[in-house]
Amino acid sequence: MVCCKSVTLIFASLILNALTKDNNLVYGIRPVMEAIAAGREIDRLMLQQGLKGELLPELRRLMKEFDIPFQYVPIEKLNRLVRGNHQGVVCFVSPIAFQPLENVLMSVFEKGETPLFVILDRITDVRNLGAIARSAECAGAHALIVPEKGGAPVSSDALKTSAGALSLLPVHRSKNLKQTIEYLKSSGLSIVAASEKGKLLYHEASFNGPVALIMGSEEDGVSHEYLKLCDQVVSIPMRGTIGSLNVSVAAGILLFEIVKQQSVV
Repeated sequence: MVCCKSVTLIFASLILNALTKDNNLVYGIRPVMEAIAAGREIDRLMLQQGLKGELLPELRRLMKEFDIPFQYVPIEKLNRLVRGNHQGVVCFVSPIAFQPLENVLMSVFEKGETPLFVILDRITDVRNLGAIARSAECAGAHALIVPEKGGAPVSSDALKTSAGALSLLPVHRSKNLKQTIEYLKSSGLSIVAASEKGKLLYHEASFNGPVALIMGSEEDGVSHEYLKLCDQVVSIPMRGTIGSLNVSVAAGILLFEIVKQQSVV
């Protein structure tokens, strides 16, 4: 008999193999409108600066109705993405369905488990996103939280890098990370940030209760406004000449320190 976990992993592998052949790029006004109207998860939508046309008002109506995140970009950027006639409109369709945070948290509490969430603050490298998701899933995290804007897209490349973890791990896309952090904090989670400036070494921190771990930008770490909301700011000691670790490596170290501490409780 094949166990449920094996079936789940096989299913994730099939999804992964299929997505590596499709970059989930949709372009052209009508195809994009059809994708939105069909309820597909739009990771991000790009509109050419100064775009005009008959169908544009209808596209804008759909974008507003479905609350689609978008940005205006130069035509050169769209031309680099698409060889065909994009008509000034390009969007990335997410290979996963984003989950409401309230539902995920309620499910965790109902199961009597200790919540573990991972929050990504402005992590822009798809490979880092995928690697962190893989570590988070292996560590038994309950959800990954990504910003609606300013982070790497949850694309087929991210799914591939995650070895399918993004199809197994619930992902919540936050419109406002500050509000999301405050919500988790009010729900009883301890907010922990990883920072080179942290005076508390990670193995000296307490991770015994519900935890939300924030991993920050590859360039400048966790935003100052989020650090002010944290219960603990931890660092990983460095002995070498290079003063910092890759963010996905740091996330793996901290996640399994959390696992170790929670396993002995």
